[in-house]
Amino acid sequence: MSRLLIILLLLAAVIGSFFLKPKTDPEIAFLEETYDIIQTNYWKRIEDQDLIDLYLAAARKFGQAPQLVTAKDKKDLFNQLGKIVKDETTAATIADAVLANLPPAGKSRLYTQKLAADLANTVANIDPTTDHYQSLGIDQNVDQTQIDTAYQTQSATATAEKKQKLNTAYQALKDTTTREIYDTTGADPTLPYKALTDQIYYIAIQKFSPTTIQELTAAVNAGDQYPNLNTLILDLRDNVGGAIDGLPYFLGPFIGPDQYAYQFLQQDKKEDFKTKTGWLAGLVKFKKVVVLINQNTQSSAEVMASVLKKYHVGVLVGTTTKGWGTVEKVFSLEHQLSDQQTYSVFLVHHLTLREDGQPIEGQGVEPDVSIKDPNWRQQLLAYFSDPGLVNAVNNLLPQYSGAQ
Repeated sequence: MSRLLIILLLLAAVIGSFFLKPKTDPEIAFLEETYDIIQTNYWKRIEDQDLIDLYLAAARKFGQAPQLVTAKDKKDLFNQLGKIVKDETTAATIADAVLANLPPAGKSRLYTQKLAADLANTVANIDPTTDHYQSLGIDQNVDQTQIDTAYQTQSATATAEKKQKLNTAYQALKDTTTREIYDTTGADPTLPYKALTDQIYYIAIQKFSPTTIQELTAAVNAGDQYPNLNTLILDLRDNVGGAIDGLPYFLGPFIGPDQYAYQFLQQDKKEDFKTKTGWLAGLVKFKKVVVLINQNTQSSAEVMASVLKKYHVGVLVGTTTKGWGTVEKVFSLEHQLSDQQTYSVFLVHHLTLREDGQPIEGQGVEPDVSIKDPNWRQQLLAYFSDPGLVNAVNNLLPQYSGAQ
């Protein structure tokens, strides 16, 4: 009997300690999780004290707590925060401030559910507020001739603003490939193309989305109707980047299969990425390639420019790129602040490296031929000895062109 009593007393003690154990406030659980995500996944190795100081600074400013000067360790930090952070707004604002102050400043943030959804649409190049068929005043089942007619008819009398919307709609629906992509995914095209002469083909990659490789294949195949093509101008100007996960597939057609393409840097460790696709037959015919870049070429477009430069696929012409060499990722949070909002951490988790092993961030990718040099045309001519190609490039760069 006494043995049973002892067991019951021990069981009661365990149960009692469980219920008496203080529960972590949702705000503190939320902030602790953001702390752990940063320390584990941030591109740069960050010491505890440096991260603690960021949380203290944010709490002093947004938690109305000037008394928070120091904390001896992580446990002490969150014990102190637990006394002042009692609402969703304060916790979310502190987390966002910490993220925003991680170098490069402003690139990491706390995301709401809407911001995460907007980012997904941006990467996929989808505008959920626009219906291109409706913009042209046509039904989705019309044939290609009716699309052309609707565009021409409406453009004839449209205002400048309306004409811009019509052009966007027509670019998405004007051929079989882009229309199929729009119908199935809602994505706008990213890759206009045309023949500049019977020998020179032009492809502009405006952005990288999950459908860009499909568009590239269609663009290259469309060039088969011009039997004399031997020169490619690949335009990466004003390309803001996009879906960097697709680069191992997108670069294969240019440099071949299983090639070491580029590197990421995270916490002093480099990670190699190899191509996952092979040559695209339609690209092989281009014996002369010019790659146009400018100060607005950024992110994954800078990586592509660097890879093409590294493998001598083409001559880079233009100006130094933007130097946006960060790779961001959305990390979900298990601990949320309420049932009304879902937060996530948008964090810089890698830096991209250019062909010389240096970070692209803050430096950019330099052209082989800088159009800021008054003699850039002669320099390009030295590469290819093709005045027609130099003239074609010159015509695409009106702000720098002039009589020679």
